[in-house]
Amino acid sequence: MTPPSRFHGYAALLTGAGQGIGAAAARRLAAEGAAVLVTDLDADRAVRTAEQIREQGGTAEALSCDVGDRASAEAAVAHAVAAFGRLDVLVNNAYANHEDATLFEDEADEPWAHTLDITLTGPYRCSRAALPHLVASGRGAIVNIGSVNGEQDFGGHAYSAAKAGLASLTRTLAGHAGPRGVRVNLIAPGTIRTDAWAGRDADLERASALYPLGRVGEPDDIAAAVAFLASSDAAWITGTTLRVDGGLLGVNTGFRAAMRGGTDSR
Repeated sequence: MTPPSRFHGYAALLTGAGQGIGAAAARRLAAEGAAVLVTDLDADRAVRTAEQIREQGGTAEALSCDVGDRASAEAAVAHAVAAFGRLDVLVNNAYANHEDATLFEDEADEPWAHTLDITLTGPYRCSRAALPHLVASGRGAIVNIGSVNGEQDFGGHAYSAAKAGLASLTRTLAGHAGPRGVRVNLIAPGTIRTDAWAGRDADLERASALYPLGRVGEPDDIAAAVAFLASSDAAWITGTTLRVDGGLLGVNTGFRAAMRGGTDSR
């Protein structure tokens, strides 16, 4: 069944949309009628996603964008407005991450700074550039892609701090932009089967046992939530964090199993 055209006449810009969650969200918005600008640091990945969308009958353009650079972020917004005549939706998905040092005191400044710059300041740059156009659209929405790491310890000092900061920015920007007609929300995914987990099927299988729903997430699970929060179906929702995590934060499956002697009785 073809999804309803909730986004007919809409234009959307997505960052980090060359693969994974961003690509799935771009495909979902386009399938529901939006014209989408697929941006990614890797231009070839952005082009491939945009081509896939056009092959499926959607409207899409591709552009290389480095959210770590103000001029690049502003150019992406300008490109979307020039190409589509408007901008209604911004999806901030681009992020950076790095392996923690074994000891916290051995952490280096540069990886920390880079992770925060891309994962937190990147959405700040893109939102700042997009906001006047989202206000002008009369139905503007920003959807930030956060993480359960921003709410609970799953490792990753800089990444977790950046995602927690993004949740805070979501709330403060929602308060600022709400009176101007723009909604701002955040999705906190759990473990999602993306290229970041390539070659780690055993790890994903172990992780699945910690989820009350018995599996890790797929990019399309997050794309569906993006489409909801970006649409008029969420017209009275702003400043919120929507957990799309298979119940991970709400139910301590590991503890429950431990109290049953390690048995799993879903």
